[in-house]
Amino acid sequence: MKKIIKYLFLLTGGSFILTSCNDFLDREPLDSVTPDNFFFTENDLAAYAVKHYNFTTHEGFNAGIWKNDNATDNQAATDYDKKWIPGQWKVPEAYNNPASNDPWHFAAIREANYFIETVVPRFEKGKIEGSEVNIKHYIGEMYFLRAKNYLSKLETFGDFPIIKNTLPDENEPLTQASKREPRHKVARFILEDLDQAIGLLTNNISGGKNRITKNAALLLKTRASLFEASWLTYHRGTALVPGGSGWPGKAEDIADFNIDTEIAFFLKEAKEAAKEVIGNAALVQNTAKDCMDETVKTDEDKYKMSNPYFAQFSANSLEGYSEILLWRAYNLLDYKIVHSAPFYIRVGGNTGFTRQYVESFLCRDGKPIYATDQYKGDESLLDVRKNRDLRLQLFLMTPDETLSPNVMNGTPDLLPEVPGLLDITEKRCVTGYQVRKGLSGNWYRDGNTAIEGCPVYRVAEAYLNYIEADCMEHNGTSIGSEAAGYWGDLRERAGLPRDYTVTVNNTDLSKELDWAAYSAGKQVSPLLYNIRRERRCELLAEGLRMLDLKRWRALDQVKHFVIQGVNIWESDLKDQYMQDGKNLLVQEGTEGQTSNVSSYVNSGKYLCPYRTVKTNNLMYDAGYSWCEAHYLNPIAITHFRITASNPNDLNTSIIYQNPGWPLQANEGPDNIE
Repeated sequence: MKKIIKYLFLLTGGSFILTSCNDFLDREPLDSVTPDNFFFTENDLAAYAVKHYNFTTHEGFNAGIWKNDNATDNQAATDYDKKWIPGQWKVPEAYNNPASNDPWHFAAIREANYFIETVVPRFEKGKIEGSEVNIKHYIGEMYFLRAKNYLSKLETFGDFPIIKNTLPDENEPLTQASKREPRHKVARFILEDLDQAIGLLTNNISGGKNRITKNAALLLKTRASLFEASWLTYHRGTALVPGGSGWPGKAEDIADFNIDTEIAFFLKEAKEAAKEVIGNAALVQNTAKDCMDETVKTDEDKYKMSNPYFAQFSANSLEGYSEILLWRAYNLLDYKIVHSAPFYIRVGGNTGFTRQYVESFLCRDGKPIYATDQYKGDESLLDVRKNRDLRLQLFLMTPDETLSPNVMNGTPDLLPEVPGLLDITEKRCVTGYQVRKGLSGNWYRDGNTAIEGCPVYRVAEAYLNYIEADCMEHNGTSIGSEAAGYWGDLRERAGLPRDYTVTVNNTDLSKELDWAAYSAGKQVSPLLYNIRRERRCELLAEGLRMLDLKRWRALDQVKHFVIQGVNIWESDLKDQYMQDGKNLLVQEGTEGQTSNVSSYVNSGKYLCPYRTVKTNNLMYDAGYSWCEAHYLNPIAITHFRITASNPNDLNTSIIYQNPGWPLQANEGPDNIE
């Protein structure tokens, strides 16, 4: 029984510890508190809520959130993710630290449940001191955070236990609480919590947009709704959807389930929430000029910080940017809450855009690169960026760019003439296409003194969600005038024609390298694909790519896909890595030398970061390959052991393993092709 408590983490005692999650307001960590003397003032509620913020933000010695699209077709790190080689990702027996690395963990949900269970009755009885508006807001934050945690479980596992209350220290109720509910019920529960949050939250609270607001809750609602609507749509009929072939749940749990009704419901919710937040928050202006000739007229323009669209990702304070709905502040002087993202981004950051991603950006006439004479090719990095979508021009670094106003020993602070392909791992520009998003004009002498704010939610995602949901309602064949207007706003800001049909009519899906041209192994309509393209380009390096690919079921056709970077062997780069008359680039297969780049003979003209060496490299020949089981995570075996009626027979557990994964530790998915 104690093991069940350990893994379910359902509160049974009379005291609790506040978690040490991200601290958006730069407060010092709180010590142990007891419910008998806590939760009686609005300050108690505010402190407890903010200590449970668990948003993905800049932390540690790395490139921060700007690396979070690594291991997709957008970005790549030095080391590949084993999930791309079926059989290498295995079912864990247990996690060494369940509280930090077991995604089945319930601690955050348990603590949100306890807060709601304790605070709401006290508030209704008038026992909490403070402003009623503020008290409601902080209660709303905890409903939001419970929903956010459940959304993470839905994304990771699909079907999941729904636990709304703390439970007694008894074996039977704890075991029964482990029962997985069908994913659509989990999604509806998330929306119920978000509706509660939206009704309680305000957009004007102390701490500003460093705290959760009503707009943030609306954004999360549209994200969650679209996620479930698209998952049910594209995974329909599979074991990953309730009632699909091989689904491991029980028929009585879906007796009233109608997939078409559910999809329609979630699409409607996605659009309504998106429309409301769009009405509350405006896009910022993109003041970028065409960067074709690389001419810079003022020092300020060199760092691009005079452009609100660029600066909203890298200013010290993001509070004044209308598009930002939630962000995290850092403070060097008072609490030494800092990060190192700009330091690593400016040197490469162990990431880089893939060729496949860079080529998805349109030219300024709104046409794909294969359908226009505006595309200048990839024989130089400057050519790649010319005449292109302003988002690529802003956020892709090119040689000799000015990085900061710093001048040391008479030398300006410029990007090197060539990408850092040969740098140490944590500083390497892996593909040769270097990220500039999040890099302000600040100068840092070391790696952990940055205080640039970190964006968490912005209203542009709501625009994208509305457009996509609207297209799905029209079966991928058309969109309404409102969606067309939203799309036009995004396109115009990117320096493209407002008329999306210019792009759609010139799209040849057979020439697109984008995985999102497919769902369930089949090409989608050119219209729907270009809506996905817009999302891909607008959310550049913001860490949402893998979730999108999974919900679209856009990975079925990914077999032996080779990630590529810059044109290195038929461009001006091949002879620029010289030292003492010697070319430092050593091609894979060079006899008697340790290689550091892929071979022209074996891999072609484009840099292939996972073909630098062949020996003991499973990725060299395999490339990226996918299997259906990988759409969801396996559940660790320990959870079956502690919930089984017969510990010697894991099949007697009240929970079931995700489709395709075995009930055996250290084994990969079943039936890998």
